[in-house]
Amino acid sequence: MERRASPAPEGDSPPLPPQFASFTLNRMPTTGERFERAVQIMARLRAPGGCPWDREQTFDTIKPYTLEETYEVLEAIDNRDWPELTGELGDLLLQVLFYSQMASEEGHFSVDDVLDRLSNKLVDRHPHVFGDVKADTPAEVLRNWEALKAQEKEKKKRLAAAGGEKTEQSRGSQSDQAQSVLAGVSSKMPALMEAYKLSSRAAHVGFDWPEMEGLFEKLAEETAELREELKAAPVTPPSRTGIAGSGKPQVPPELRERLEDEVGDLFFVLVNIARYLSLDPESALRKTNRKFKRRFQWMEERLRASGRGPQQAAMDELETLWQQAKQQEKQA
Repeated sequence: MERRASPAPEGDSPPLPPQFASFTLNRMPTTGERFERAVQIMARLRAPGGCPWDREQTFDTIKPYTLEETYEVLEAIDNRDWPELTGELGDLLLQVLFYSQMASEEGHFSVDDVLDRLSNKLVDRHPHVFGDVKADTPAEVLRNWEALKAQEKEKKKRLAAAGGEKTEQSRGSQSDQAQSVLAGVSSKMPALMEAYKLSSRAAHVGFDWPEMEGLFEKLAEETAELREELKAAPVTPPSRTGIAGSGKPQVPPELRERLEDEVGDLFFVLVNIARYLSLDPESALRKTNRKFKRRFQWMEERLRASGRGPQQAAMDELETLWQQAKQQEKQA
């Protein structure tokens, strides 16, 4: 909206200089305008005469940054660092813009296609909001969601059979997986997350422990199996272990594969315990990692005060410091 200044009456103060004779009221850009600006900046960076680094990137070279930025978003959330989260979410959005721009250059799709696909999916997957389907509880919403996903997969299968779309089902080797409730769970995601999703999918069709106690019984069973393997071929401990059982024991090669199976089973049960409690195993483990890091670094600071490092301290002293670090955190 443009407003022009009225000319001053005769005898009053002189007219405004030409550069101030008209003005436009400042208007805050809309969300769409802000998004479009980011899209245009990304296109400019990739265009001839743009940034040499951005121009040489490919889908494969950007992948590691996508994973890194995702974890930085999670860390900012865990820390409840809202200013940092603002920047990290921007960095994550940059990945979407980067992939979309490269895809547009190669003629695959554009960021408009990405937005349309997202909007359509949100509407289609929420018929209880945008349609006439009834879903009053989160459990009912999840059941509808899984049913809709199954319908979408069936539609893709029909299109593939008709030659209308090339999907994983049309490649032959994965045709059987198309019928599985576990289809679509990527093996590329972190293992704990994959285990969580696999067990959740199975639980949705009734393959689950009826009560929590069954999980603890399974945990005891898997622990006993691991102990049995260790009896058959005892693991030789390293010359020196660290705090909380860290260190790398010497495992005979012939035993390693069996131990991996048993340890993997233990992890899977623990993931299911987290799922049963509606906890994210990745977040739980990250918090424990940070807790270990804080305590260990507190120990290092105390040792540095005496001119030493962990390598120069006896195990008894390290254990005492570890307990002090735990107590210090409780008192904080």
